[in-house]
Amino acid sequence: MSRVTSLHVNGTARACDADPERPLLSVLRDDLGLTGTKYGCGEGQCGACTVHVDGVPVRSCLTPCGTVGPQKVTTIEGLGANGRLHPLQQALLEVGAFQCAYCASGMVMSGAALLAKNPQPTEDELVRFMDGNVCRCGGYGRIAAAIKLAAGGPKGDAR
Repeated sequence: MSRVTSLHVNGTARACDADPERPLLSVLRDDLGLTGTKYGCGEGQCGACTVHVDGVPVRSCLTPCGTVGPQKVTTIEGLGANGRLHPLQQALLEVGAFQCAYCASGMVMSGAALLAKNPQPTEDELVRFMDGNVCRCGGYGRIAAAIKLAAGGPKGDAR
């Protein structure tokens, strides 16, 4: 497979020169300077590295950049629009969802994908969709409350 010379990231074609087997996470962070996406476990288990590829959340630590092709990659840096935060990002701030925030970009990207797929998720749908995103600080209640708030619901119990 030939080298990857371009990726469509956050609405722009970005030049790169990467081995096609190299993880998308590495290319985003090291080559393109998009450091909002975090390296967590490196095994696709924690969700810290979640980005969207054509709107679908993927673990960028496990995604070879050569498999992306012409698909559109969205990182945390490209989620908002017109200089404004995505509604989920705003809701997370409003409920004070994060402590250390290392999981934040992955949680935001997964939660935004959920809301794009289902703007009014039930509690069970929310829990199932977000399963696999790990918050080492245990902020799951506040994160769920923020997703519900972004979906148009009340702040709810943010324990």
